[in-house]
Amino acid sequence: MKVVITKDYTEMCKLASRIFAAEITLKPDCVLGLATGSTPVGMYKELVEMYNEHRVDFSQVKTVNLDEYAGLSGDNDQSYRYFMNHNLFDHININKENTNVPNGTAADLEAECERYEQVVASMGGVDVQLLGIGNNGHIAFNEPCEEFPEKTHVVNLTQNTIEANARFFASMDDVPKKALTMGIGTIMKAKKIVLLANGAKKAQTIYDTVYGPITPKVPASILRLHPDVTIFVDEEAGALLKK
Repeated sequence: MKVVITKDYTEMCKLASRIFAAEITLKPDCVLGLATGSTPVGMYKELVEMYNEHRVDFSQVKTVNLDEYAGLSGDNDQSYRYFMNHNLFDHININKENTNVPNGTAADLEAECERYEQVVASMGGVDVQLLGIGNNGHIAFNEPCEEFPEKTHVVNLTQNTIEANARFFASMDDVPKKALTMGIGTIMKAKKIVLLANGAKKAQTIYDTVYGPITPKVPASILRLHPDVTIFVDEEAGALLKK
């Protein structure tokens, strides 16, 4: 595991975007694993800028997203499909048929999880997987629990995560209580993993991820067992690592 402490959020996003741009350059038909939430927005802006400057070509790229809220359709402005279109896909030359997000409105959510797991497997796995991290150490929507979930599954969101996501919704009651998410096992199959974290609220969970016990109580801690992980943090998120 490599940890890079950057001076600020902007530098973090620039450095992370270069890893993804390099992967696309070396392997134009690569599979990128993508994340949502506020943290990766800056990185996506960097990639859009690279595309506009003709430095990267997304025409053959395939993508798989980590998760989606249960009950939200892709045209809902709080869905993760909408987020990806708005922040990245609408601004680059990617074929949207090659972009994959779980279907949160599937009639059978368990069957949708099985289908999505097969989609990832059919692509030969993810070349570079982007992750954020929750205040409670969750990656994707794999919440702290008693064991590491292996495959894509339906999860009941914790109150901590619901409260953290409430800022994106009109009221707490509007925040979905369930989500579809890649499992830890699926994430760990990615050839390379890049995790981004910024802000003082992430400092303790970053410390626990890097130095604490490997436990499903801190889902991100399992990343220490992966052979190629880079964690980018700003100075606030990395503050406890310096002590």
